[in-house]
Amino acid sequence: MGREQWKKIWVGSAGNMVEWFDWFVYATFAVYFADSFFPEGNETANLMNTMGIFAVGFFMRPVGGWLLGRIGDRRGRKAALTLTVTLMSASAILIAVAPTYDVAGYGGVAVLLVARLLQGLSVGGEYAASATYLTEASAPGRRGFASSFQYVSMTAGQLIGLGLQIVLQRNMSEAALHNWGWRIPFIVGALGAAIVFYLRRSMLETEVYAESGAAEQEDRGTLKALWQHKREAFLVMALTMGGTVAYYTYTTYLSKFLSKSAGMDKPTASLVSFCALFVFMCIQPLAGLLSDRIGRRPLLITFAVGSTFLTVPIMTMLGHAGTFWPAFGLALLALVVVTGYTSINACVKAELFPTGIRALGVALPYAIANALFGGTAEYVALWFKKAGIESGFYWYVAGCAAVSLVVYLTMRETRDIDLGRVGAKDADRGSAEPSGATSVTPAS
Repeated sequence: MGREQWKKIWVGSAGNMVEWFDWFVYATFAVYFADSFFPEGNETANLMNTMGIFAVGFFMRPVGGWLLGRIGDRRGRKAALTLTVTLMSASAILIAVAPTYDVAGYGGVAVLLVARLLQGLSVGGEYAASATYLTEASAPGRRGFASSFQYVSMTAGQLIGLGLQIVLQRNMSEAALHNWGWRIPFIVGALGAAIVFYLRRSMLETEVYAESGAAEQEDRGTLKALWQHKREAFLVMALTMGGTVAYYTYTTYLSKFLSKSAGMDKPTASLVSFCALFVFMCIQPLAGLLSDRIGRRPLLITFAVGSTFLTVPIMTMLGHAGTFWPAFGLALLALVVVTGYTSINACVKAELFPTGIRALGVALPYAIANALFGGTAEYVALWFKKAGIESGFYWYVAGCAAVSLVVYLTMRETRDIDLGRVGAKDADRGSAEPSGATSVTPAS
C-alpha cells in the first residue's frame, strides 16, 4: 500500500478513534460516577441506572443513523463525518460539566441524558460514514484490510480511555476519582474531537461517491430507496446481532465483570482489559487481509461457531479468575474469536448496498441492531446478576451468536461485489467486475 492509501485510512480512522474514546469512557468510568448522580443506596442499582442511560444513547443511534446516513448519501461522506465529530465534542463537554446529585438533584441526570442522546446521534452516523468511507476509498482487493482499521481505531479509542483510567487509578485516590477525577477523560475527549474536526474539514470525498451522480437521484439516501433494499437491511441487523453482543461483553463490560463478579480489584481488572484489547487491536488488519484472500463468510462463520460454543465456558471460568494471567488468557481467547466479526463487518455491510443508499443502508439497520442488543448488553448482564442467575447472561450471548450463525451460513459472499453500482437496478450486479476506489477526489 502506498502513502496515499495510508493517508486515507488515517483520515477515515482518526475521528473514529476519538468518537469511540468519548463513547466508551462513559462505560469504563461509570463505576466511579454512578453514585454521583443518584441518591445514596444500592451500588449495583445505581450502576444499573447509569448504564440504563448508557443504553438510552444506543436507542438514539437509529435516529442518528437515519439523519447522518441520509446526509452521507445526499451531501457526501465528508459532510456526515464532520457533523458526527461536532456532536460528539458537544456531548463530551456536557458530561464534563454535569452537576452531581448533591448540587442539582436530578438536574445532573438530565444533563447526562442529553449528552448521551447527542452521543447516540453522533455514533449512529459515525459507524456507517467511516465504514463507507474506508471501504470506498480502499484499493481493489484490499477492502477487508482497509475497513479493519475501523475497529483498530475503535479499540484504540477504548485503549486510550482504559490507559487514562489506569494512570488515574495509580495516581489518584479512590475518593478523588469518585469526586471529580472521572471528569478528566471527558475533557480530554472534547479536546480530541476539536482536533479531529479540523482534520476532517480537509478530507477528500471518495471517488465512488463523486462519480455516482448524486444530483441525478432524487430519492438518494431516503427511506423509500432503502425499502428497495429491505432484504439487505434485515441482513445487516441479523448479522450484527451476535457480533455486537459479544463485542460489548468482552470490551466495555469485561472490567466490571472482573471486579464485580470475579472479585478482582479495579486496577487489575482494567489492566486485563487493556492488555487483551491491545492484542485484539493488533490482529484486526491481519484478519482483514485474510478475508481479502479467502472471503468474508469463513471469518464470520468462525466467529459465530466459536461464540456459540465457547461463551458459556469462557465466562464461567472468567468468573473464577482471580488473578491477572488466567483472566488475560481467557479474555484474549474470547476477543480472538470476536475478531472474525469485528475485522470485516464494516466492509461486509458496505458491500451489500449500492452507492446511493450505502451510508443509510449501513447506518440505520446497524444502529437498530445495536440499540436492541449492543446497547442493552451490560444492562441485561447486570439484571441477571441482580436476579441471582448471572450465568443466564452467558447463555444469552451464546444464543445471539447462534442466530447470527444461521445468517452467515445462508448469506452470499460479498468480497468481489462491485462498489460502483449506483441504484436499485444495479443491486444484483455480480462479482465479475470487482471494483473499489483507488483514489479520492476533492469534495465539492
